[in-house]
Amino acid sequence: MSRPPHAPPSPPAASDAALPAPDPAVPVPVRALPLWANPRLGLLVLLVILVVVFSSLRSEFLNTSLTLEPMQADLSVTVVVGLAQLSVLSLGHMNLAVGRIAAVSAFAMGWAYDKLSVPLPVGLLIGLAVGALVGAAAGWTIQATGVNSFVVTLALDFGLVGLVSLLYSGVGDGVAFHVHPAGMDSLRNDTFSDYCTGSVCGPPVPLIVPIALVAALAVGLLFRYARLGREILMTGSGLKAAELSGIPTARRVVQAHSLSGLLAALAGFLLAINNGAFSADIGSQFLLPSFLGPVLGGTLLAGGAVSVIGTVLGAAITEVIQTGLTLLQFQVEKLKIFIGLVLLAALSLDRVRHVVAERRGGGA
Repeated sequence: MSRPPHAPPSPPAASDAALPAPDPAVPVPVRALPLWANPRLGLLVLLVILVVVFSSLRSEFLNTSLTLEPMQADLSVTVVVGLAQLSVLSLGHMNLAVGRIAAVSAFAMGWAYDKLSVPLPVGLLIGLAVGALVGAAAGWTIQATGVNSFVVTLALDFGLVGLVSLLYSGVGDGVAFHVHPAGMDSLRNDTFSDYCTGSVCGPPVPLIVPIALVAALAVGLLFRYARLGREILMTGSGLKAAELSGIPTARRVVQAHSLSGLLAALAGFLLAINNGAFSADIGSQFLLPSFLGPVLGGTLLAGGAVSVIGTVLGAAITEVIQTGLTLLQFQVEKLKIFIGLVLLAALSLDRVRHVVAERRGGGA
């Protein structure tokens, strides 16, 4: 029988009234992980434990001039190298030529100091420009050809190996530029404790440490607050989605690789300062440390998420392990084995802690 024309509509079913359809415009709240599951906190705790263990086994570990000052100088290089890799990991890419970019940039600096007699900051700017241009060329090649970053940067690495050798053979003495522009020796040898005002002296921190800290701060601010950094991360999260959002993804790929090259050049400069010469072997040991810091610190290999603080802590853990095992007189082969095992354990424990925290958070 048909319903009368003025009859009121039937009430909704009880299940429909109790469960209204979700509004897609309202974001679903995400339960934050507890403090104890924060990966940076885990790295900090591990760092403290390692310092306590090594200082207990070897009192020389806390010796300022023997251990702490050189370790800070080495850590400055490792942090900047990690930031160079982090810049392209933000896209889900990698830069296997990070060490060779540092080498060719260091050559440009050494040549400028030796042949043009430029001041120390001017030579640094020349090297940074070379590194940024080489990185941009790699990014443009990746974007234009669609070839994986692994292949492009691996080919670039091999090409730059030969180029650096030819450059030093043709222009330098075949090995290094031993020129020391004004200010280079101070950056290498002095600490803030050497500069006193009355009876107050600075901390025993090498002068090159603030350079690495400024680089870390700049990269952190870039990815956290700048539009460029956010769009690079969005490109790494999803290329198609970023393109549909109006982001110039091709340009962001080139810019991320250019930033990586610039930071690799800065790392080459800091290593040249530590070594006292701009030599052909600068950057030859950069590849593994460039990945250890960011990956330990929580930067995703798939792209879309970076952690500058985590990169600094990961680099610090690497340096503490290497310094501590060296003081314990481990052979080079054993040293590498132990570094690998400790880092693998750290990654595994961190992942277990993160999974447990997510399950507890979801069940609360």
